[in-house]
Amino acid sequence: MVTVIKKGSDKKEIEKALSKAKSKKNFDAQKYCGALNLKEDPQVIQKAMRNEWK
Repeated sequence: MVTVIKKGSDKKEIEKALSKAKSKKNFDAQKYCGALNLKEDPQVIQKAMRNEWK
């Protein structure tokens, strides 16, 4: 999200723009921590993916 604050804006306009930006729900990354179940070692997967380019 981009908030544009123009030069010469008064304090009320700036506070209004900032309050809009803060009111959005933040992304909770902790929710997805450990959600990926792998059957192989990650390094093996990475090497296999890199070898596909050869």
